[in-house]
Amino acid sequence: MDKQTYERGREVRTAVLGQAYVDAATKNVDEFSAPLQDLLTEYCWGAVWGREGLPLKIRSMLNLAMIATLNRPHELRTHLRGALNNGVTREEIREVFLQVGVYAGAPAAVDSFRIARELFAELDAT
Repeated sequence: MDKQTYERGREVRTAVLGQAYVDAATKNVDEFSAPLQDLLTEYCWGAVWGREGLPLKIRSMLNLAMIATLNRPHELRTHLRGALNNGVTREEIREVFLQVGVYAGAPAAVDSFRIARELFAELDAT
């Protein structure tokens, strides 16, 4: 493991998803899941998200499109929060999901809009 990349990954993951999310994700790490959490932190968040080639806002928009296309509702909800933290507006999220509908199919867009609306309603209620 590259410690510098891992630490960069922890910083980026926390900036995007928030300290509470990172704490919850790492709280229940055990011998079985520790290698996955290490891989995600170092490789996904450090080696890729930590690159300077794209701003975090654009990376979030790309993630929303890909995760919606892959039909991963739990991860979509998580990355919707991250996208908002990275400055993606609700209008931009809508446009991403419209694009998903054209290229990945209407069901992917319908589910994505539903998940986003649920999250927005929760956020607006707090």
